[in-house]
Parts: sequence; structure tokens; C-alpha cells
Amino acid sequence: MSELSSETRALAVVLEADPDVAAVLSLQLHVLGMESRYYRQATPLLEEIARCQPQLVIMGLEFGELDGIAMLHLLAERDYRGRVLLLSGVERKIVRIAERVGQTLGLQMLGSLDKPMRLTELRQRLGSLRVGREAPAEVEGDPVFTGDELEQALVQGELTVHYQPQFELASGRLSGVEALVRWAHPEIGLIGPASFLPLLTPAQSKRLTHHVLQQALADAEQWGTMGLALSLSVNVTADDLMSPDLVALTRHRAPGEPPLVVLEITETAAMDDELLGSEVAARLHLSGMEVSVDDFGVGFSSLSRLQLLPISELKVDRSFVRHLHEESQDAAIVEAVALLGRRLGIRVVAEGVEELGCLALLERFGCTHVQGFGLSRPVPAEAIPALARTQLPIRASIDGSGASLGNTP
Repeated sequence: MSELSSETRALAVVLEADPDVAAVLSLQLHVLGMESRYYRQATPLLEEIARCQPQLVIMGLEFGELDGIAMLHLLAERDYRGRVLLLSGVERKIVRIAERVGQTLGLQMLGSLDKPMRLTELRQRLGSLRVGREAPAEVEGDPVFTGDELEQALVQGELTVHYQPQFELASGRLSGVEALVRWAHPEIGLIGPASFLPLLTPAQSKRLTHHVLQQALADAEQWGTMGLALSLSVNVTADDLMSPDLVALTRHRAPGEPPLVVLEITETAAMDDELLGSEVAARLHLSGMEVSVDDFGVGFSSLSRLQLLPISELKVDRSFVRHLHEESQDAAIVEAVALLGRRLGIRVVAEGVEELGCLALLERFGCTHVQGFGLSRPVPAEAIPALARTQLPIRASIDGSGASLGNTP
């Protein structure tokens, strides 16, 4: 019996050169409650997408007259709004490049599956589709709002802050939080940042940063009355970091007074000489704030410049953490970043932890902190004290790991 009733069967279109692979995949999709249609060429598949907007496109990277990356561009040009799952029959590096191209184009990528596909892995990949189930509480996707609506949300205080918990590996305790903005839309509900941040003007972005920082500081002060001292990470843009207003926002705090405020900026912006080599960055440090390089490993950094900049933390990009056990190259990158952090005397945070099974390896490599949905999803401020009192099985998972860690290839 299928997992979903026929009344809720969704449509998947498959683009694959090998008919045997397509036949197996069609059977697996049927078991999971999805209808499927198979194509060997891109043109008829694109025509089908235009007619019925299927919920899922599954495609190999080698077929017919086009390659898979060109096909991703065509899907984006046609404003395809469903999910895309890649079938991997080529080198893993090529597949990951294709995944990132799709994400950059704004497609909703579900990652990739190796051939031959296993039903359990396919079920896991399709879990986020929520076919026939209740819609997710948090809306994500391309911006569908106007600048005027966003301005109204700013004025009326509809933009709120949730917190991604961060845990110390050595103790397993809740050690900090990352402030993440959400739009509490009065009609739609809670909306994630991907749906509205691209609409922000530079002036609105600056106002939003100030709002998030002020709200986070107020929440941290409330936690402090309960005896809870946590570091507080806030994402900022290059323009934000150059602004002396950030110092003014925390001027009432004495250096070293909790909470420790960590300003996160992406690696690309952090490697700009004029930015972090500036007087402003030094003043931030003198004011008791720290600077973190987010998504580290994705850009191309000058390591000699990194040594000279006032950086207190590196956050390893989630794309390396997600496949830590399966991809020896990912493990090598994480280990190298952790070693770099130790040598420079700065924290190394592993982002995107989805399974506790990777914690022992992360600790062995030298990562000091972890965060991700496998530990906790972002939560409202009022949920943080209870989470701090809860003993997550972080240390038990690490201490009980019987896996041989060996050496990174």
C-alpha cells in the first residue's frame, strides 16, 4: 500500500537517458505515492512543466542534447517553482557544482541521489515535499512582496527575531544563539528571510540590522535575569560593519559585560582589505564585540590576511558538514579549517549539523561549537531558557561513538 492516498498523489517528471534507471525510479515513486512521467529529452519535459507545473523534477546530468547544468538554467528561466532532485552518475564534485548552480539560480534543490537509487534514500530526500500533509509553518521561497509591504512591516514591528541555538562540544551545553529575522505576517503567518530580504533597500537593511540587534540585546538582558549568559550572534552586511552606529547601539555595555556580541559577515565580504582592516573593525573589538566569518570555505580567502584581521570565529559552511562521513574531501576541508582556527586561537563553529553521528568527528577535528537542525531548529526567545535547562545527548553521542575515526585521507 502506498504511503499516500491516490487523492493526494503529486506529479514528478523524470529526465534520464537510461530507461532502466527511469523504470526503477518510477516504481519507487509509485510506492511513495507519487505519479511519474518519464522523458529522455529536455524539450518535451519543458513543455510538460509549462502545462502542469509538476511538484518535482528529477534529472540526470548527462542526457540528450543538453547537459544537466544547462537544463537548470532553462528551469530557472521558465520560473519553475517546484523542487529539483539530481541523479548522480558523474564525479561528486560535478554534482555539487550543479547543486550550487541550481541554488544560485533560485531553484529549490533537494540535493542528489547516486545511481542506483535506494528507496530509503529517495524517501528521505522527498521528506521536505510534505506531499498530502499540512503545509510548513514557515513560508520560504522567492520574494512575492512589494517594497511598500515590507516598509509597512518594518514600521508596524512585524519583523521579529528567532534564535538558532549554538552548543559547545566540550560540555554539550547551550553556549550561544544566532539571531535570525522572521516576518510575522498578519495573514500568511511566519515567513522566512529568503522571501523578503532580497527586497530590502540599503536603508531598510540598515534599519533591520539595528532592529534585530536591539531586540536580541533586550532578549539577552531578559535571559540574564534568569542567570543565563549566552553569546549573541547577529548577521550583518559589509555596509553595516563599516557603520559606527553599531558601536553606538551597544555603548551602554562595558567591554566584557555579557552578552558577548558576535557580528557575522560572509567570507567574501570579510576578505576585503578596506572593510576589516578599517578603524571601525578595531573599534568594534575595543567595544567588546567580536567578528565572525560566516560560510567559511565557500569563498577564496587570503590566509595571510586572515591572520592579521580582528576575527574571533570561523563558521564552517554547512555544505562541508552535511556530507562529512560520505565525502573524504569534505572531511579534509573541515579538519583543515579547524586546525587553522586552533593555530590562530579562534573558535570554529560547524554549521548545518543534521545528525548527531557527526559530532565525534567534528570534536576530533577540533571544532569547538556546533549548530544545526539536528540539535535544534530556530526558536522564539521565550523557548531559550527551557532549552538551556534541557540536557541534549551531545556528549553521550560523542562519548558513545564506537566508530573508528582514523585519519582524514
